[in-house]
This record gives sequence, structure tokens and C-alpha cells, in this order.
Amino acid sequence: MANLVIVAHVPTDAVNDGFLPAARRIGLSVTLLTDHADAHERHFARPGLPAYPDQIIACDVFNPIAIIEALDGGQPEAIFSNSDHLQTSTAAAAAHLGLPGKDQRVVYRAKNKAAMRAYMAQKGIDILWHRVVTSETDLATVEEAPFPCVVKPREGVGSQLVRLVYNLDELDQYCRTVWADRPGCKLLVEQFIAGDLYTLETLGDGRSIRALGGFRVTLSPPPHFVELAAEWGNWLTTDQLTAIMDQIGAFGVGFGSCHTEFVLTPNGPRLIEINYRTVGDRREFLLEETLGFPMFETILRLHLGEALPDLEPGDRSAAMRYFPTREAGELIKAPDAFHETSQGVWLNYRPLRRAGDAIAITNSNKDYLGVLCASAPDTTTLAQAMQAASAGLSWDLRP
Repeated sequence: MANLVIVAHVPTDAVNDGFLPAARRIGLSVTLLTDHADAHERHFARPGLPAYPDQIIACDVFNPIAIIEALDGGQPEAIFSNSDHLQTSTAAAAAHLGLPGKDQRVVYRAKNKAAMRAYMAQKGIDILWHRVVTSETDLATVEEAPFPCVVKPREGVGSQLVRLVYNLDELDQYCRTVWADRPGCKLLVEQFIAGDLYTLETLGDGRSIRALGGFRVTLSPPPHFVELAAEWGNWLTTDQLTAIMDQIGAFGVGFGSCHTEFVLTPNGPRLIEINYRTVGDRREFLLEETLGFPMFETILRLHLGEALPDLEPGDRSAAMRYFPTREAGELIKAPDAFHETSQGVWLNYRPLRRAGDAIAITNSNKDYLGVLCASAPDTTTLAQAMQAASAGLSWDLRP
């Protein structure tokens, strides 16, 4: 049986309920490499899961040498990671093993947002004012910042510690607050791009790349950037799609799955982030349901060296809604998970926090109590289904 190596950090739904079962369906054995072996072993100790790895090996998955040595001379047929943090080490290991994979230079500069901005400016893809600050001394270098600006960790995820600031005093105060908890944290300060946020989801085999569509994203009010809802569709004109595809192509994107975030401006799309992995926060499962082809399997087959197939994504409407907490406290009542399919409507609610959990407000996706996904034949039916399902969800918190 051909062996797939999955490189993972903490347990995630995408791997456990998506990629691992997909690997089984296409006849692969699975070796799971992780720096959180105990957490994964506890997860897979439970009965009735969709699939299980053949073995779990503990290693420093942020280090490509450790990944290579953990395989003990074995030669898998594919090595893959869906972790935002582990794309570079996985790409380096794939290159060493002579396996299909992403260019480690591209995944590094996608993850390092300052390297992304510097590369884009160097290549003339887009020029956006930005600086990296790591201490109070560095703040003197940003006095000419074109406010408002966005401040975020250079290698952050999930809107964590992202904030819009309007002047030097707000910038100074916010950076000092972050460094009080995380001394030396590398913060990227960059010019704010005004406009509506969209995503583009792509697949590529290293020779050709295909746009599947994207999400129009609803964000929380400033100064934070918490994603509240996302609606799937083909939002772009032909010229806009060509422009954004040209930008990510010039950046180096071309293999496997990629989730790109951009703003539509009067002068065309401008890149916010390139996340060189599959879209997350349960949207990957919504796409699997909506697109009409086995997305998880297709991604793994690319890493096995197969060509990108002819894809004809379905025309169903799809959306999701996140439910962030409105207050901190102990969660004493929460709705259960449910999955329904009726009259062409697919509904799925996934609780992310359970009764007894201590809830804090972080102004990031860690605040989500649950997520509701739906797909339907048309937008009217979709909106009605989402509204009805949302009305039945409630939470009780005790301060």
C-alpha cells in the first residue's frame, strides 16, 4: 500500500475529517508526523472516527531535517501538510525526498508577510508601505507611516492580534500592549487597503492552475478584522480574475491548493495575504459539498504527482456564518452539532466550544462559539435556510 506522510501540528478537523479519510478512499496508508503526538493519540483513541493513521511519529515538524530523519530512510509516495505553520518545512522535506511539493521559497515568503511585501515590491507586483517593528526603539522608524495602518504579527494566523490604527499614538500604545505579553514579537505595520474583502481558491499541479471561485467575506467593524460570514460565488469580472491570477502567478503560486485574500479597489484587486494551503475554519468542508468533486482527494492526488484533472465546479450557492462570543465567561449552555439534508439544502452546524468552557474575548477566530455552513440550489433558498437555522442557535454564558 502506497504511503502518505501527513505533517501536522495540533489536531485539526481538516486533517482528521477531511484529508485522512480521503487518503483511505484512494488506498493510501498514512504516517502522521507531529510535535503534538500525545494530543493526536488522544484524539485517535476514540472509537467511530472517519479514519485513523497507521502510525503517529513524534518529531520537530518545524525542522525539515527532523522530518527526513523521522522517516528513517523510508521513501513515501507523497508528503503533505495542511498546516499554515508547516508549509516551508514540508516543502523542504519533499524537495529532499524528490517528491512533488511546493517551492519552499514561495511558501516561506507567503507565510512571512514582510517577505511577501518585499518580494511583491521587488517584482513590481504591488507596492505597499510596510515596516517590521520588534521593540519600542523600532517605533521611531514608522513616523512617516501613511495612516490608517494595519498592525499584525509577521507570521500570524486567524486574525489574531490584528488591529487597525489611525495615528502614531494608537500604534505606539497597541505595539507596547502586544510586547507586554509577547516580548520581541515581530509586528508588521502596513498601509491599510480600503474595500471589500474577497478570497480566491485555486488548485495547481505545477504546470497549470485553476481558479475554483471564492468567498465574499464579512468582517467585524474596525479596529478588528474578525471574519463573521462568507458567501461563495464567482464574484469577479474576467479582467479582475485575470489580474489576481497574474499576481499570484508572479508571486510563484502554482502547486497544490492555495487560499488568497484580496481587496477589490477601483484600480483592481490588491493582495492582502497568500495562504499557501487550503482554506480553513470549516470552509474546506463547505467547498467539498458545493463544488461537486472530491476536493480532499484531488489535493492529495496532486501531491502524488497526478495531473490537475478537468474540473467543472457545480453552480450551487453556499455560505457560512461564524458565531463569535459577545462576552467573556463560562459557557453553560450551547447548541449541539447537527447535519441536515432536505429538498436540496445541505446544512451543517459545528460547535467549536462546549458547555463548561471558559470563554475569553480575543477579537480573533478563537472567539468563535460555532460555525454554520449551508449550500442550496440558489441564493434565495440559501438565505432562507441560513436564517432559519441561525434563529435556532443560542448560547448562555455566566460572567
